[in-house]
Amino acid sequence: MPVESPLIQSLRTAVAAAPDDVPLRLHLAALLLDAGHGDAAVAETAVALQHAPGDAEARQLMARAMGVGGPPEAAPAPEPPPAAPQETPPAPAPDSAPARPGFDWKAAQDQVGDVLPPRFVEAPLAVDGSGDAGDAAAWDVEKPGTVRLADVGGMQEVKERLEAAFLAPLRNPELRRVYGKSLRGGLLLYGPPGCGKTFIARAVAGELGAAFLSVSVNDVLDMWIGNSERNMHEIFRTARRQAPCVVFLDELDALGGKRSRSQSSGMRNTVNQLLTELDGVDAGANEGVFVLAATNVPWDVDIALRRPGRLDRTLLVLPPDGPAREAILRYHLRERPIENVDLGKLVKATDGLSGADLAHLCEAAAESALLDSARTGTVRLIGMKDLLAAARQVVPSTEPWFASARNVAMYANDGGMYDDLVAHLKKKRKL
Repeated sequence: MPVESPLIQSLRTAVAAAPDDVPLRLHLAALLLDAGHGDAAVAETAVALQHAPGDAEARQLMARAMGVGGPPEAAPAPEPPPAAPQETPPAPAPDSAPARPGFDWKAAQDQVGDVLPPRFVEAPLAVDGSGDAGDAAAWDVEKPGTVRLADVGGMQEVKERLEAAFLAPLRNPELRRVYGKSLRGGLLLYGPPGCGKTFIARAVAGELGAAFLSVSVNDVLDMWIGNSERNMHEIFRTARRQAPCVVFLDELDALGGKRSRSQSSGMRNTVNQLLTELDGVDAGANEGVFVLAATNVPWDVDIALRRPGRLDRTLLVLPPDGPAREAILRYHLRERPIENVDLGKLVKATDGLSGADLAHLCEAAAESALLDSARTGTVRLIGMKDLLAAARQVVPSTEPWFASARNVAMYANDGGMYDDLVAHLKKKRKL
């Protein structure tokens, strides 16, 4: 390979210092071409064309470089002396050479494709030209996780009800066929906020060995008419393709609120589309698709969503019990500097707190120890004094929810829909 001259090396340095200088880069490319560095000339000219696609000099230089394949053009050969006259003129060649075709830009693009990135990255358009391909891969489907119900601390009653109402029929297909048990329908988790409904849904997906597709109101609602319904359809279509898959509808009261209270026809149409998807477009369409939903206000969910065959099973998820609180406290204190923490005493002091409240308690205790260390200049560990003080300051975030739920349990328990809530309130002497 020809050695680059000092002038070419100097020009390379200048181009590196001013990469947007098109004339300078073209000058370098011309020298490289004249020196026999055809490939390097093509690469430099291609960069120049990226900055100035319509530059005539750059196009001419690229055509020249691609036409000769690297070495410089040879000087035209001298014309031969005229031949002696012949009795008969020579016959023309059977295949006369055609005129040189136009420059093949496609070939040039293919040749420099491994040198330069594409100028534009274009996503495929949908059928309606909206720019949203509507492909199933557009939705974030999590692979089967490792979280199991055993990872949920305490809450034994919740686990037993999950096993009886949802998991046992799925784990025993032979018995299901014997008893004619249908897999239609889903499970609605309800209860005060911050008590682990989403974590339980992930644990159920882990028990089933199924993919997990979490859906919130932001994933569905759209300002353009018809797009919300289409988004809902695409979500279930994705789940059917990824089956077995758990579709988790978070904040169901926002996605499937009572249509009688909605002033928006778009919102009512979205609920109608959700009902259609839960029923399945045709027989067996939702085979392998398990629907779980969560809400803090089940009394605001459209009643049609809770009829048999849809979200017909409900499960009350209450604030964590003693073993659950111990597991949550251990988790949030596992990487903090602590000393002499009596978990048994702390568990008793945090009765009624939700999982989110317990996380805030640990954060507040760490903050107290940090500020004390900053004031004294001596680093100290988090102790029971910090944790108990934080426990006294944290107000249970579940109390407002139980105040509203009490009215529902007393006056709107139609058909025994909230019997489990009534039983809990009576047990706590709140009813």
